[in-house]
Amino acid sequence: MPRGWLVTFEGVEACGKSTQVRLLAEWFRGKGRTVRELREPGGTPLGEKLRDLVKHDPAGVGMAHETELLLMNASRAELVRRVIRPALENGEVVLCDRFFDSTLAYQGWGRQMDAAMVKAVVDVAVGVTRPDLTFLIQVSPEISALRLASRQAAEKKPALDRFEVEKQAFYERVREGYRWLVQNEPQRVVEIDGNGLPEAIHSELVAVVTRRLA
Repeated sequence: MPRGWLVTFEGVEACGKSTQVRLLAEWFRGKGRTVRELREPGGTPLGEKLRDLVKHDPAGVGMAHETELLLMNASRAELVRRVIRPALENGEVVLCDRFFDSTLAYQGWGRQMDAAMVKAVVDVAVGVTRPDLTFLIQVSPEISALRLASRQAAEKKPALDRFEVEKQAFYERVREGYRWLVQNEPQRVVEIDGNGLPEAIHSELVAVVTRRLA
């Protein structure tokens, strides 16, 4: 049985992660691999309910930062134990749109929470499960804003998303957190320029996957 791989995708809002997850999943399936496409928060029935509460439910507006941290990682703990670990044990390729690096960037740096506390909560949620490879897709603030505006304009009634309406200062801190990640984990995290065409970005990801995971 081929070895299972966990590949995660990170970046700010509207960086193109979901598109690249889909394209890379198609590529892996073309190679004969069984692929699991996941997202965070979410990925399980309970996780999807927590996702809605954290991101969209009006009851979640103004929640304490600690509440947000714990809910995110409750969803993550369920996903790791119910889906990710069994899939990896079965030799599947798991592609996850966000994983614990998002918590370090968004709740740690963005919300300016205590780093040791954030790490302790994440460690409980994931245990020994760590990505084999992480793509950090970077886009300029201008591109991110344009894509968000386009996405919202395409929806007749845009759903509330607590993260998409954060102030620019929050996202500057998130970007700083991601820059710290690249500097401190270069063996795992590969920075990708996401400002170009999706097909060109996909080709770059395939080259990295072939080199790193073959």
